[in-house]
Amino acid sequence: MLRFVGSHQKPEKRKFIHSLVLPVLMLLVMFSVRLLAHLEHWNLAFLGVKPLAIEGLPGILLSPFIHSGWQHFFNNAVSFMILSVTLFYFYHQIAYRVFAVIYILAGVWLWFGGRDAWHIGASGVVYGLTAFLLLSGIIRRHIPLMAVALFVIFLYGSLVWGMFPLADNMPHSWEGHLWGFLAGLVAALVYRKEGPQKPPPPFAEEDEEEEATAYWNIAPKEEA
Repeated sequence: MLRFVGSHQKPEKRKFIHSLVLPVLMLLVMFSVRLLAHLEHWNLAFLGVKPLAIEGLPGILLSPFIHSGWQHFFNNAVSFMILSVTLFYFYHQIAYRVFAVIYILAGVWLWFGGRDAWHIGASGVVYGLTAFLLLSGIIRRHIPLMAVALFVIFLYGSLVWGMFPLADNMPHSWEGHLWGFLAGLVAALVYRKEGPQKPPPPFAEEDEEEEATAYWNIAPKEEA
C-alpha cells in the first residue's frame, strides 16, 4: 500500500517541479532586470512595445521583462507566478505552446493596436493566462479544470476593469491588458481539443466493448 501511494506521489511531484521551471526562470530574469535598473538608475522603457514603430518591435519579446518600478514588478510577479504555474501543472501537455501563443499574440496585437506610447510589463501575459484558464476550464467541462476556472475568477475576476480606459490618467497599458486577454481566449479555442479532456461516462467503454462483441457484430465463419 505504501509503495502504491509513493509511486502515485512521485509523478505528481515531478509534474509540479516541472511546472515551476519556466515561470521561475522568467521571474528571475524580470527581477534581475528590475534590480539592475534600480541600482543603475536605468530607464528601460525603450525596450517596451511602441505601436507601429520599428524601434518598438523588439518590445514584443522584451517588454514583459521591463517594469516601471518595484510596485509594478510585484503586482505582475505574483499573478504571473500563480497563473503560469497553474497553466504548466494542469495543462502540461500543451502548456509551452499555449504560453508561446499568448506571449507572441499579445505583443504583436499591442504593437498594431496600442496608443502611441512605450508599453512595458508582464500584465499582458497575465491577462492572457487568466483568459485561457477561465475559458478553457469552461469549454472542456472537466470538473478539475472548471474548479481551476472558478479559482481564477475568485482571485482575478476584478482584472476585467483593467481592460478599459476608465480613467484619462490610467498609469498602465489597458490596451496591453485587452490584447493579452484576447490572446488567451484565442489560445483556449485553438487548443480546446488538445491537452486534458473530460473523461467519458463511467460505463461508456464497457458499452462499446459489449456492442463490439455482440452476436450480430461477429462475422460468420467461412465454410470450408
